[in-house]
Amino acid sequence: MSTPEHVLVLGIGNPLMLDEGIGVRVLEELIAHYTFAEGTELVDAGTMGLGMISMFRGIDFLLVIDAIDGTDHPAGTVVRVSPAEFAPNQVLHGLHDVRFVDVLNSAMLIGIEPEAECVGIQVLDMSPVELTIGLSEPVAAAIPRAVAAALTLLDERGIPFTEIDNADAEPFLAEVRAAYDEMRDKRRDH
Repeated sequence: MSTPEHVLVLGIGNPLMLDEGIGVRVLEELIAHYTFAEGTELVDAGTMGLGMISMFRGIDFLLVIDAIDGTDHPAGTVVRVSPAEFAPNQVLHGLHDVRFVDVLNSAMLIGIEPEAECVGIQVLDMSPVELTIGLSEPVAAAIPRAVAAALTLLDERGIPFTEIDNADAEPFLAEVRAAYDEMRDKRRDH
């Protein structure tokens, strides 16, 4: 019998900067509506930067959900990318921020090397002038698709999850299921 994989799902972002908080919002929906296999941990990493490295110890697979910008996609577009592909479009919070790929490279220097993939959501507005909680309409509308993308990546790794029965959330869950089925069908076609 094989040992279960240790998986870390990180929601990254600052909810005080409008769309920059999308990674955390998607993570909140995953936590609210799904249970995951033992060995799978979901964490709001906020804007921790290099402080995340200690969380990677003993992790086999790392899934990052975060805002991206500059992709030439419309706001609210959900993309699946490697950390290296993610780096040029990652939203930085300030001059002292580091890109996620740099965090992974720093972890490698001390022998911590989890496999990693990213779900990015193209932002519309990060309100750099003032702190504002909330998401723009197109980015908020992308939450079900981003949840489905995260579930698809976990499913591809063989990480089981179960939907939490919640009649109040049925419209949201139906959107997630439809997007998940679409992604699964596209995967089969390739």
